[in-house]
Amino acid sequence: MTSRTILIIFILFFIMEFIVNAVLILLNIRESKKNRGSVPIWFRDYIDKQRYEKSTAYTIEKGFLTLLSDSVSSVVVLTVILTGSFGVLDETIRRTSMHPYLVGIIYFAVLSLFFYLVSLPFKIYSQFKLEEKYGFNRMTVKIFIFDQLKGLGVSAVLLIIVLSALFFFMDKSGRLWWILASAGIIGFQVVLSILYPLVIAPLFNKFSPLEEGELKETLEQMAERNDFSVKGIFVMDGSKRSAHSNAYFTGFGKVKRIVLFDTLIEKLTPPQLAGVLAHEISHEKKHHLLKGLILSFFVTVFIFFILDWFMNYLPLYQAFGFHRASYHAILVIISFCSGPFTFFLTPLFTMWSRKHEYEADRYAVKITGNKDGLKDGLIVLAKENLTNLTPHPLYSFFHYSHPTIGERLRAIDTISLTAD
Repeated sequence: MTSRTILIIFILFFIMEFIVNAVLILLNIRESKKNRGSVPIWFRDYIDKQRYEKSTAYTIEKGFLTLLSDSVSSVVVLTVILTGSFGVLDETIRRTSMHPYLVGIIYFAVLSLFFYLVSLPFKIYSQFKLEEKYGFNRMTVKIFIFDQLKGLGVSAVLLIIVLSALFFFMDKSGRLWWILASAGIIGFQVVLSILYPLVIAPLFNKFSPLEEGELKETLEQMAERNDFSVKGIFVMDGSKRSAHSNAYFTGFGKVKRIVLFDTLIEKLTPPQLAGVLAHEISHEKKHHLLKGLILSFFVTVFIFFILDWFMNYLPLYQAFGFHRASYHAILVIISFCSGPFTFFLTPLFTMWSRKHEYEADRYAVKITGNKDGLKDGLIVLAKENLTNLTPHPLYSFFHYSHPTIGERLRAIDTISLTAD
C-alpha cells in the first residue's frame, strides 16, 4: 500500500469520525430545544420550569462550543498532516544531534504544547464566559493561569517518565516489547493512583479533614459496616474554582480517601450524601476499578501490538510527513489514528461503563437500606449542575459513561430492598 493510499484512508476515517460526532451533537441540541418547554415528568416535583429552561440553554451553548472546538481542532490536525509539518518538526529537532530518546521527548513536548495552545481559547471562553453566564465560575484569572502552569508542569513530568519508559522497552526488549510495555503502563497507572491524592491533587486544591459531626459519623459508620477501609474523609475547596458539585474516592489499596466538594456538602443532606458516597464505595466493592485496569491492559496490548506490526513500514511514516522511521514518530501516528479508526467502538465501552453504574446504584441502595438518599442526592446534583435531563438517545448511547439521570431513577425504583 502506498503512502498516498494510507493518507486517503486516514482522511476518510478522520472526516467520518468528525461528521458522526457533529451529527450527534446537533441531534442533542435539537432534542434540548424540542423539550425545553416542558419539565420531564420525573422531575416536576423537584425542578421548576425556569431552572429547567436554564439547564437546556446551558446544554445547547455547551454543544455549540464543543462543535466549534472540534471543528477548529480537526482543521488544524488536517493542516498539520497535509503540509508535512510532522516531518518538518522531526527533522528540525534531529539537527541538534541529541540522543534519540531526548529527540522523541522534545518532539512530543512541542507537539503537545502546540495543540494545547490551539485548545486554550476555548478553555478560556468556557471558563470565563459560558460558566460565568450560568453562575458556575468562581475562578479568578490568577488561579486559572497558575492552574494551567501547574498542569503543564505535571504533564511534562509524566510525559518524560512515560516516554522514557516506552522508548526503553521499544529499544531494548526485543520482539515482545509490546507486552512488557503494556504491563509497565498499567503498573505506572497503579502507582499514579496511589501518588495522586498525596502529591498531585494538593497542587491544585486544598484538602481538609471532614469536621466532627453527624455527617462524618454517618459516612464513617457506613464505610465500616461495609468493610471499606479509608485513610480519611476530606473536604476539597472546589468552590474556589466552580459551583459544580461532586464526590469521589481516590487512591489505591490502603491509601483510599473519600473526597467531598465543599459545594456538595452545602447542597446535600447527610442521608443524600450517604447515598452518593455509597455509590462510590460500591464501585470499589464490585471491583470496577480492577476490571477497568484489566480492560485497559488488553486495550494497551492490542494498540502496542498494532504499533509493533507497523514499526518498520516506511509508507506509513511517509503518509504523515515523516522522512524516516522512529519510536516517537510511530507513537505520534498511532495516537492520531486511534480515534478515527476505533471511534465506532465507543458505544461498547460506554455500555460497559453504564453497566457498572447500574451495579453501583443497586449495591448502594442495598448497603444504605433505602432508595431515597441516593435518588434525592442524584436529583439535587442534576438540578444544581444544570444536567441535561433529556439528551438525545443516540448521543447518550454513544457518549454517556453514566446512564441518564432519568434512567438511573427508574432503575433505582425497581430495586427490591428485601432481595438477596
